[in-house]
Amino acid sequence: MSDLDRHDVLLLAELQRDARQTVQQLATAAGLSSTPCWKRVKEMEAAGIIRGYTALVDRERVGLALCVLAEVNLTRHNEDDVRRFEQAVAAEPSIVSCYATTGQADYVIKVLVPDIKRYESFLHETAFKLPGVTHVRSSVVLKEVKSETRLPLDVPRARPQPARRARAR
Repeated sequence: MSDLDRHDVLLLAELQRDARQTVQQLATAAGLSSTPCWKRVKEMEAAGIIRGYTALVDRERVGLALCVLAEVNLTRHNEDDVRRFEQAVAAEPSIVSCYATTGQADYVIKVLVPDIKRYESFLHETAFKLPGVTHVRSSVVLKEVKSETRLPLDVPRARPQPARRARAR
């Protein structure tokens, strides 16, 4: 299911806005009846387009005040080293995002911890011990200007309905 139509995109946009809506609310927003709406959502779940549902938690209110973006370089880029590094990153809860990148760094990771002291511990106890890591360059986030979880989906415009011709009497 790779070809999303207008209704699918509207459903995805609505689910990103509020995933706790009822099927009837979603159907109304997408211009569908309940059964086709429910079927479309189930198909998108089965196809992996919808990967899951979650609650958005304010990190600072749960004690994760410090956000650090770190550029990581590996010593070698062979398959085994890369696989081991990526598995270790996936297993570390403090690393909430990891991107393989081009440019100066091999990877950019996003780390959430309570404070700078905990980040220093993270560096020595975790980051520097990740398989193949040769260099870590950290940037402390001073302020999150934008942190969006919604994907920027373009809703296809509705096709105009052909005008009906008046019958001649």
